[in-house]
Order: sequence, then structure tokens, then C-alpha cells
Amino acid sequence: MGSSVKRVLVFAGSAREGSLNKQLAKLAAKRIEVLGGKATFIDLKDYPCPLFDEDIEAQGMPENVLKLREILADHQAVMIASPEYNGFITPLLKNTLDWLSRPYQDTPGLGLFAGKWAALVAASPGGLGGIRALPLGQQLLANLGLIVLPQPLSLAKAGSAFNDSGALHDETTGQKLDALCQRLVDSLAATR
Repeated sequence: MGSSVKRVLVFAGSAREGSLNKQLAKLAAKRIEVLGGKATFIDLKDYPCPLFDEDIEAQGMPENVLKLREILADHQAVMIASPEYNGFITPLLKNTLDWLSRPYQDTPGLGLFAGKWAALVAASPGGLGGIRALPLGQQLLANLGLIVLPQPLSLAKAGSAFNDSGALHDETTGQKLDALCQRLVDSLAATR
């Protein structure tokens, strides 16, 4: 039997050191904790995976994929901060999710995602705040079998959105992030 504590895995679809989406993901993890949830932030830079290839998979699941599978299996929800590359989610995010969706041992394909909750946020230094990638990210997560919360948060002009302590300058945007985090926490609490 697993722990009865419901946990949210939080990460960004960026490996870059100064990533605004990593900053937003870390803030979301903190807010989830403050709002009564249990969050785990991971940095995908710590788990480099090869580009998905069935020939590589046939030689054995890469070690970092196995580590990520173990982490995901221990969580009941995901909160993802997705950068936008040319109006789409990042190759890193897509590749990570592709690897995690593969069948392995007694877990069928998509088995790690089934019935888990998901929420998306996006940050961009531009004026659109990653808004073009969010619906595509939501569609991908739904295709994987996750229950995706509506109304993702888009953070425009993110380069100047954070204060020195990592919180958001704009109170209204902070309230929107809290509302999304709260919906995720509440959805998890209502899940048996």
C-alpha cells in the first residue's frame, strides 16, 4: 500500500539554468505546499534522456527514464511549467513524456499517467506568456490519460514578473496561480 498523502510532481519543460518556467514551477511547488498539498520539484536537467528511439528502448530502458518513472509513480498529480518554442511545447517536455508513456515490465503504456491530475502553467519574456503552447500541452496530457484542469496560467513579461524572493510582483497573477494550485490540491483531496 502506498502512502495516503497525495503528492504533486512539479517540473518545467526547460533545462536552462535561468529558465523563467523553472522559476514559475518552483513558485508553484511552494504555493501547493502553502495551500495544503505536498509538492516535489524536480529539474529535468538532472535526468537527461536520449531522444526517444525504439532501438534504444529495445536495448533496455535508459537509467534516467527509470528514475523518472519511479518518481512519477510516487505522485498522483503533475504541475508542468511549459516554455513555448515556435508556438509549441518544448522538445524536452515532449521527449520526457514520450519516454514515460512507454510500457515497461508490468506497467502498460500510459499506465503511469492513468487517473492522475494535471495542471499547466507557462511563462514567457514576451507579451503572450506562452499562451499558444498551453492548449497543445493540455491536449497531449489528456491524450496520455491525465485529468487536465482547465484555465492554465499564462505569465507574460516573466523576465520582470518575479521579486527577489521568487514571488510574483502582480497580486492578481499570484491569486490566479494560487487558484490553480488550490484546484489541483482540492481535486487530489477529493480523489479516493
